[in-house]
Amino acid sequence: MKYLFFFISTFTFAQQTQFVDFKSVLGKISVNPIEKTVSGDVDYDFDVLKSIDTIKIDAQNMEFSDLKLNGKSIKFHNTQKQLQIIFSFKKGKNNLTFQYLAKPKQTMYFIGSEANDNIQIWTQGQGRYTSHWFPSFDDVNEKVVFNLNIVCNKEYQVVSNGALKFKSELDGLSVWQYQMQKPMSSYLLMLAIGKFKKNSQKSNSGIPLEMYLEPKDATKFEPTYRDSKRMFDFLEKEIGVKFPWGIYKQVPVRDFLYAGMENTSATLFNTRFVVDSTGFEDRSYTNVNAHELAHQWFGNLVTAESGKHHWLQEGFATYYALLAEKEIYGEDYFYSKLYESAQQLKFASRTDTIPVLNTKASSLTFYQKGAWALFVLHEEIGDKAFKKVVKNYLKKHAFQSVNTQDFFAEIKKVSDYDLDNFSKVWLESTVFNTQQSNSLLLKNKSIQTLFEVEKLKKKPLSEKKEFLKKTLQSEVHFSVKEAVVNQLKEDRFREKESLLTLALETKNIPVRQAVAASLNEISESFRTQYETLLEDKSYQTQEITLYNLWNNFPEQRIQYLDKSKTWMGFNDYNLRTLWLTLALSTPNYTVDKVALANELIQYSSINYEANTRQNALEKLLAFKIINDVVLGNLVNATTHHMWQFSKFGRDNIRKLLKNPEMRVSLERIVPDLNQAEQFQLNRLLKE
Repeated sequence: MKYLFFFISTFTFAQQTQFVDFKSVLGKISVNPIEKTVSGDVDYDFDVLKSIDTIKIDAQNMEFSDLKLNGKSIKFHNTQKQLQIIFSFKKGKNNLTFQYLAKPKQTMYFIGSEANDNIQIWTQGQGRYTSHWFPSFDDVNEKVVFNLNIVCNKEYQVVSNGALKFKSELDGLSVWQYQMQKPMSSYLLMLAIGKFKKNSQKSNSGIPLEMYLEPKDATKFEPTYRDSKRMFDFLEKEIGVKFPWGIYKQVPVRDFLYAGMENTSATLFNTRFVVDSTGFEDRSYTNVNAHELAHQWFGNLVTAESGKHHWLQEGFATYYALLAEKEIYGEDYFYSKLYESAQQLKFASRTDTIPVLNTKASSLTFYQKGAWALFVLHEEIGDKAFKKVVKNYLKKHAFQSVNTQDFFAEIKKVSDYDLDNFSKVWLESTVFNTQQSNSLLLKNKSIQTLFEVEKLKKKPLSEKKEFLKKTLQSEVHFSVKEAVVNQLKEDRFREKESLLTLALETKNIPVRQAVAASLNEISESFRTQYETLLEDKSYQTQEITLYNLWNNFPEQRIQYLDKSKTWMGFNDYNLRTLWLTLALSTPNYTVDKVALANELIQYSSINYEANTRQNALEKLLAFKIINDVVLGNLVNATTHHMWQFSKFGRDNIRKLLKNPEMRVSLERIVPDLNQAEQFQLNRLLKE
């Protein structure tokens, strides 16, 4: 039924856009973080293209009042999914005004609390429907010029699409007036409210670039937004079309559903990418940054008319993000990432039966295979022709919906390349073309070496040792040296020790991290060398190393714990939660273990982000530090809006329920839980 409804909904709207063209809207809205509601006045201008008797606006579970068409009261029907205006509409211009109230169950998320002074409110339209918080259009083909006036507590900043035209304050409230100049799809409408610190730059073309952080993260600005302006300038030049939206903003928000989201002129991204210089080595925002920025052209300026053509958004954004990274990190990096995605696609093609040109294609297919298709096309028709195609395609279809044939039509104007065969091989087949991909990858010398390394996989170490040694000592890209280390995992330590030593001597963080991760058992003879990994400027390397050393050398545990007792790690406290767990599990370590246990349990509470909570809960469960508070925090996880975290909660409760004592404990805490928690736990208890 879900898919049937989707078909009917899309069909209905495909019809409506032929009869009605919504031009612009002004929403004067107020957001209430306590009641978790949004309400306000909406003013739509639209043209009737052909006579029609009912006009529909998507609106999920909203209340409406004071509807007026061209200044006169009008009948309407509220289906709780749509606002339907019933009238004998004739061709011409019209104006519709009304008031609404919504309590969004999704799409607008209320994070934190007034008590903790950490409220954030943000939206996620794609895949969730903006119509849950603002009466709008779920059909991507209905493009509107959106303008929002947002009222909220003056303590908070408000970010929305377009330029901030006006801000005023009165009686503890502030009004933020944002304006767009060009039309866009409703799923790209956004709102972010919270306490932020803004840093402004300008692109080479004069576009204002606004980058936000929470005040507590102010010192992380440079590593978080490293190369942002450089990538903006590169992409604007590479694409050949001026940035279309006048201003570009980026805001990290807590407990965001995805890595990032390319709302028009304003990208939201996950706070896990807010990093210091050490965190940058493992968790750089660079790729997500470039990907969401590329979407401002591919997805926002031109929008795929349906899911079948989704690769025109994700494939393009993935490919242009790679081109931006190539500009920063070089050609070897670019080819290493293409090789990595080729390996993923080859493996997936064994079971994946859905090609690129299909609404139900996987993310890997839309993103990575779409990017590979563009790389092949770029190489086959040449750089000059490819750039001309992209530029003409974007300019011709600016602020409109597109399909694959629209893109192909521009290729046909500059090249006689066989697009039918290209489409069959790269867009309509589920087989990954290994022969063609390999021939393109082998243009790069580092990949040539990598292929030689991979050919040696099944040979005994004695036969390939000299070649692997030369590779580790060469200037080849670090990804090849990582592959060497990973190939040694199953070999005896004595035979590979000299190679691991060479890998450590590269001083390259990813290569050294590969060594850290490749050894669960560490020889005493290698302990001193392995201990140097604790000094690496990488929180991930330090986490792997600290645990492995603690686990392998019980007599040295106190030394390792003393060395790492002030470590915190990423903003999800990966090192701190590990340290607390190890300290609590070391019997002769003299510390206040009650205080440490309470600290670890606190990190699993609702006062922290899902990533931090999951880190803490994983360690509490693994080391069996479980009490009623821990169980309550685990149950609360099942109610979280992030599906990964709620699934983590459910899966672990199911495991605990296999233990009769844990079942009794979980049954005992039911009365202390809130309604949503009781519902989730009772459902699990009945399974």
